[in-house]
Amino acid sequence: MGVFRSLAFAVVVAGGTAGALQALGASDLTTSAKPAVDPFLWLEDVHGPKALSWVRQQDNVTRDVLTRDPAYQGYYDSILETLDATDRIPLGTLNHGYVYNFWQDAGHAKGIWRRTTVSEYAKPAPAWETLLDLDALAAKEGENWVYKGADCAPSQNRCLISLSRGGGDAVVVREFDLKTKSFASDGFMLQEAKSDVAYVDDNTVLFGTDFGKGSLTTSGYPRIVKLWKRGEPVAGARTVYEGKADDVAVAPYVFRNADGNTALIVRAVSFFETEYHFVKPGGASLALALPLGVDIKGELKGNLIATLRDDWTVGGKTFGKGALVSIALKSLTAEKAAPAVALLYEPGPRASVEDVATGRDAVYAGIFENVTGAIHVFRPGKNSTWHESRLDLPANGTTSIVSADDYGSDAQVKFESFLTPSTLYAVDARDKVTAIKSLPARFDATGLVSEQFQATSKDGTQIPYFVVRRADLKGPAPTILYGYGGFEVSMLPSYSPNSGRLWLTRGGVWVLANIRGGGEFGPAWHDAALKENRQKAFDDFAAVAADLEKRGITTPRQLGIMGGSNGGLLVGAVMTQHPELLGAVVCQVPLLDMIRYTKIGAGASWIGEYGDPDDPKMRAVLENYSPYQNVKKSGKYPPVFFVTATSDDRVTPVHARKMMARMQAQGHDVLYYENTDGGHAAAANHKQAAEMWALSYTYLKNRLGLSSATASGFSGTAPASR
Repeated sequence: MGVFRSLAFAVVVAGGTAGALQALGASDLTTSAKPAVDPFLWLEDVHGPKALSWVRQQDNVTRDVLTRDPAYQGYYDSILETLDATDRIPLGTLNHGYVYNFWQDAGHAKGIWRRTTVSEYAKPAPAWETLLDLDALAAKEGENWVYKGADCAPSQNRCLISLSRGGGDAVVVREFDLKTKSFASDGFMLQEAKSDVAYVDDNTVLFGTDFGKGSLTTSGYPRIVKLWKRGEPVAGARTVYEGKADDVAVAPYVFRNADGNTALIVRAVSFFETEYHFVKPGGASLALALPLGVDIKGELKGNLIATLRDDWTVGGKTFGKGALVSIALKSLTAEKAAPAVALLYEPGPRASVEDVATGRDAVYAGIFENVTGAIHVFRPGKNSTWHESRLDLPANGTTSIVSADDYGSDAQVKFESFLTPSTLYAVDARDKVTAIKSLPARFDATGLVSEQFQATSKDGTQIPYFVVRRADLKGPAPTILYGYGGFEVSMLPSYSPNSGRLWLTRGGVWVLANIRGGGEFGPAWHDAALKENRQKAFDDFAAVAADLEKRGITTPRQLGIMGGSNGGLLVGAVMTQHPELLGAVVCQVPLLDMIRYTKIGAGASWIGEYGDPDDPKMRAVLENYSPYQNVKKSGKYPPVFFVTATSDDRVTPVHARKMMARMQAQGHDVLYYENTDGGHAAAANHKQAAEMWALSYTYLKNRLGLSSATASGFSGTAPASR
């Protein structure tokens, strides 16, 4: 949907000695929880020489402490081996009967973009057509290119390729000719910026970018969308729509399928409020009479397919929050016509619509009941009716939609669980599913069990969580508790070779919490921890930690918590509020300074999630839990390991840097690792990812007391990073 939507920033699950004070003068030290002046503001100069010198010193200390551990190199080697393994499932995008895939391995560190036909893809060893070699391109041009995706024209003759320098959200956009396999000299091109661009037809694009002073929102994203015809200079592009400076972003959203192309402009009023404008053939825009809580997912045969973030009463009927609906586009573009809305699915209180994709003939929806998934298929009938079926997939795990072809009848879906490797299924026009590729088992799951429990939060709400461990485990054991709790992002069971090989088979316990703020039970579950209610997410996570200890699964000394991005805020807050429950913390690419977060990176775009610190009422709420403002010299905190990246231009490394410096100055046990590349993922290639996760698991092993001995069934075959 555009760059601003990519911020639903769930970082994939991973997995000391406090460094000496470096580059800090006496005037930089503080022991106050809420100082009038922040002595670590200088670390907000992301690329400043003083700040980068401090980063290098911290990284050196961390590597010296963790890489000397005998387990580290084995962790690194095994993670990298499976990341580079050729028997991974090459997941891709279906388009015009092709499967497009981006692939990285030992011989292609930066990766290759390639494609093959659907029929060829189903073979055990498909023949791929390489389209673009990123390693060769980077070497030729002397650029640190990181692939950020492609958008192809309806004819499939050309595609718009997004390339990032180092992995951040800012990209260079260049048009690529699929026939010559080269960048077109006469093609569309945009200079480095946080841009959104999409083909309307083969010779026309809609795009938003940095047009100069006043063209961006306060969140740092485009607020102007223009229509650009082939052969015109970019300066001649026609403005189609302008948003407001305090919007999150304005971006194009184009549906291209066998029935034609539908161009929309998306105005994100806030992160969870969206206004849509239809772009007429001549380029004029028309506001669609839709509530701000409508989230359009796709288009099928003249119907916009959407989920609802709020109840919607239209035509005398009320469609509930979280429902999946279709809306006839003609009813929105015709004068004085009421929206024609049909219900596809309405979830109950413990259900949610997790993902939605439209193909040429059907709508595919991942629907979860009590955090267990299934794929439903909806096909249009006569008189605005829909026929529903359910794909014959395994139960008791996570189902996900990989892709659906807008120009054909093919779709692909996937199933996995904590203990079952991923299997990819092809779906045909009759909804028959056929397993076509499976990930080999990366660890011996014999004797391991997955269980679901509930903890009672502070306000009495029942919070579900999963526990994965050995069935014969006696007594408490080293445990990793992972959570997120924000942006309506659900934490779902998944097959993790890292946790399996490096943790479970060695006697450790893995726990996944489904706390409020996420989307596990639809928009209401998210809204329960929104803005002034954020503390409920922290209470939920602490309740799960306490419940694990009450059940005898672990002890405070053996319990480590891990989270990334918004999950980094989660573990930072719980660490400051409930240090007595914890033995270690891994805090990845986090938000931590919630008083200044709107001034850092893309922080202003998340006011809809956290509230505005410039509002005195919300500032008081934020001050109560903001980790950076609440960490104290007198606090007895568990050891903390911060992980971030210099090139993260979304959250930025600023939060982790300042929290590290403050806790270090206060004398706490902290370590810090800042990768150069990778953007918000903190890793741009497999070697960087292997280093990040190997450091994290080594840290947790040491702090929580996991045995270094090889467990039964651990063969040394590499684990894959989640």
